[in-house]
Amino acid sequence: MFNSVEKGKPIEVFQLNRMFLEDPHKNKANLGVGAYRTTEGKPWVLPVVRKTEIKLTQDESINHEYLPVCGTDAFTQAASGLLLGEQSKALAEKRAFGVQTLSGTGALRLGAEFLRKKLGRTIFYYSDPTWENHHQVFTNAGFETAKTYRYWDQVNRQIDFKGLLADLSEAPEGAVIILHACAHNPTGSDPTQDQWKQIADVMEQKRLFPFFDSAYQGFASGDPDKDAWAVRYFVDRGFELVCAQSFAKNFGLYCERVGNLTIVQKSSKTTEAVHSQITLLVRAMYSNPPAFGSRIVSAVLNDPQLRQEWMDCIKTMSSRILQMRAALYGHLTRLNTPGTWNHITEQIGMFSYTGLNEKQVRILIEEFHIYLLKTGRINMCGLNESNVEYVAKAIHCAVTRVDSNL
Repeated sequence: MFNSVEKGKPIEVFQLNRMFLEDPHKNKANLGVGAYRTTEGKPWVLPVVRKTEIKLTQDESINHEYLPVCGTDAFTQAASGLLLGEQSKALAEKRAFGVQTLSGTGALRLGAEFLRKKLGRTIFYYSDPTWENHHQVFTNAGFETAKTYRYWDQVNRQIDFKGLLADLSEAPEGAVIILHACAHNPTGSDPTQDQWKQIADVMEQKRLFPFFDSAYQGFASGDPDKDAWAVRYFVDRGFELVCAQSFAKNFGLYCERVGNLTIVQKSSKTTEAVHSQITLLVRAMYSNPPAFGSRIVSAVLNDPQLRQEWMDCIKTMSSRILQMRAALYGHLTRLNTPGTWNHITEQIGMFSYTGLNEKQVRILIEEFHIYLLKTGRINMCGLNESNVEYVAKAIHCAVTRVDSNL
């Protein structure tokens, strides 16, 4: 029966990580996988996370019973409060609530399932480019039509804002629009606050439904409130929306799969019905969420001292990324590398859309043992004081050797 199964294509980012691990070259660099690394190139367990998990393991009152289907209130309320703000009217009026999910991907899938199966939505739009998994998550949830809206101007290395608005203006009423809350993946370029207002104007006029993906709150700028500005603005404007939240990056809990889906409605009168349908969807997909990672996040966010320690950690991570952006830009400009590279320091968050093409990427991988996606996206956290000059020189070599139209 299984003879008819064809071998699937490898997932690029995980394939690159495997190649990196198997590569014995002393100067190899991993700029592909989206995970934070220290100045020594090592994974970092946030000190506040380590302290909290040790405390949890010593708490004999904790057992391994099932969590509620939609997670614990302590976690979901803290997560939605982090997103919408502790003074959020939507939360106070009980027309917004959270559901614990299997990280951000699980939140996207749960939200997509609800919109497709319970609200009958069939069309979704995502930015060109976007995180590679958006398309698969929504189509596997049953969405029939996938479309893109223009986002990246490859020539000028900036957002194609005019094209973005034009494409949203052509979207049919009721279409679901995936929006990156901050630190756009893969470009690292976010709309300004004025541009967000214009996006909201078009979406309100066309009656489009916002689906925010918030994978980097706090991690992007070091300020969770700043990184949540767009979502809060849409809520204040009166939009009904959903937002997928991940705590993989900003807490370093990649393998614990800690996520939350925040649902914002016009009225609290619909909350009970919506929550009940979400509950049934979770029951049918994975029954209930895991506990350990969410207990860490809940403990940190609900304790003022621990929360401040976490804030210090995310400032440390975001500051190091900014330093690496400046260092890479500095080396490239000193080398007189063809093209303009100011977009590297203008972008924000973990990723940079460098503008390197596939030929240049192949040179970097095959000759210099620098692993990055074929789109030219790099993880800035993979750079450190020991390898940034080597990476810059390799980029310079690849660019000067290939006609890149930079």
